Amino acid sequence: MKIEVIRTVAEMQSWSGQAHSIGLQVGCVPTMGYLHAGHQALIRECARRSDLVVMTLFVNPTQFAPHEDLARYPRDFEGDCQKAADAGAHAVFAPGVEEIYPPGYSTYVTVEEASRGMEGAVRPIHFRGVATVVLKLFNAVRPEVAVFGEKDYQQLAVIRRMVADLELGVRIVGLPTVREPDGLALSSRNVYLKPDERERALSISRALFAAQAEVQAGATDPKRIAGDAAAAIAEAGLTVDYVEVRDPDTLAPLDAITAPARILAAARIGSVRLIDNMAI
Repeated sequence: MKIEVIRTVAEMQSWSGQAHSIGLQVGCVPTMGYLHAGHQALIRECARRSDLVVMTLFVNPTQFAPHEDLARYPRDFEGDCQKAADAGAHAVFAPGVEEIYPPGYSTYVTVEEASRGMEGAVRPIHFRGVATVVLKLFNAVRPEVAVFGEKDYQQLAVIRRMVADLELGVRIVGLPTVREPDGLALSSRNVYLKPDERERALSISRALFAAQAEVQAGATDPKRIAGDAAAAIAEAGLTVDYVEVRDPDTLAPLDAITAPARILAAARIGSVRLIDNMAI
């Protein structure tokens, strides 16, 4: 199936408006491109929940700090379009930077509570950029439903809070993390891992699975569980940014695990920063 490529907000709104005029529901899968099987799973789920699927493809500069890897972020536009089409997307909305942030742009969205700690502490401007661009993409695509991966769990919480607070009327669906057979969470940044680094990167998912097993065996102390996981990741030679156990809905810190919780981790190996999380 040949996919339609849309470049401007006006064209995207017109496309979506025509779909709505004949009673079709539009779904949206926001991405920064360099698609893998995890992205394709999001598109397939979105196709199951809507009549037409728009995948957005925009490497958002406002969520990268000056020292981060914006310039190095992998790109493969033609390959992404083919993978999106293969998964069931009908259109790709791929605006240029000035289409989203024209000269003089100065309005940003801040989601207070969900942005605090973890990624919000390590990357202070990140969620302001994420919330702003997702709102702008939703205003262009005008979807009834949008599907995001749970791998970026704090991001998912930020988007859910923004959609609820601003009454956007978009149903937000979170899809469980897609993993390699050995447990490594799929990520566009995995392409940067050297063979020995990739093997050591498995320490993240292994530590989270171990934490899951600890809780299933009766452990309830979130500090000890997070500490055990952080130690296991560090022992593999990674630099740990954080490992924390949080409430799965509010992301508030927990004093004890007495109900379903979430363990979230971020670590660096070489020049690559990886994140992962798991229900415990």
